Amino acid sequence: MEITLKIKRFIAKKGKESFYQEYRLEADPNDRLLDALVFVQTHLDGSLGFRKSCAHGVCGSDAMIVNGTERLACKTLIKDLVGAAASAESRTITVEPLQNLPVMKDLIVDQTRFFENFRAVKPFFISDTLPAKGERTQSIEERAKYDDATKCILCAACYSSCPVIRGKNPDFIGPAAIVNAARFIFDGRDTGFKDRLPALDDPNGVWPCENHFNCTKVCPREIKVTKNINMSKKAITDFKENGSTL
Repeated sequence: MEITLKIKRFIAKKGKESFYQEYRLEADPNDRLLDALVFVQTHLDGSLGFRKSCAHGVCGSDAMIVNGTERLACKTLIKDLVGAAASAESRTITVEPLQNLPVMKDLIVDQTRFFENFRAVKPFFISDTLPAKGERTQSIEERAKYDDATKCILCAACYSSCPVIRGKNPDFIGPAAIVNAARFIFDGRDTGFKDRLPALDDPNGVWPCENHFNCTKVCPREIKVTKNINMSKKAITDFKENGSTL
């Protein structure tokens, strides 16, 4: 079928204003949006800029806004965006860069702030003890406490969808950073809670979250993002009141 990609573009050397550019092309309903973007870049306009890497929903590099919703281009099928019976006029797919991050070129955003926030929560294993013998073992139940948070691929879809960052507090650390902190907060082998507390128990840490659930809705890995944020809030409160996070 013939589709139209309506892509929001930004080219710094042409000025500070973004603009929409349309490309018409043939696409199979089972093609991915990423396939269509690659076709445009390869055959129609080599100047189009976007990120991609694994193309299998693992790296998270091709997150963008598609018809108003954050998605991974590599996991989005054309048939899920336009029906086969749709008229030519309605086979238009609008593609825009992620929000809440500065646009560098076309669909490529500057992720500096996003990864600064990620690093601020010390997203790595911290322990002040050595295992008694061999590996640091844990039960299935212990693993289940933080398993959901291990699925994050740092695509920044949640960060883009957050109305708090976009409106009330652009300095909010953001959902992804908190999820990656939660991965270690609820790992019973980790003892780094106090090290993460300055970034989390801060006016720009976990507290600005207003439970809009946008982050949970757009997460391509179906992480219960809002739940992890609320669990982290409770862990901080419990720690401050009782000296325990569990």
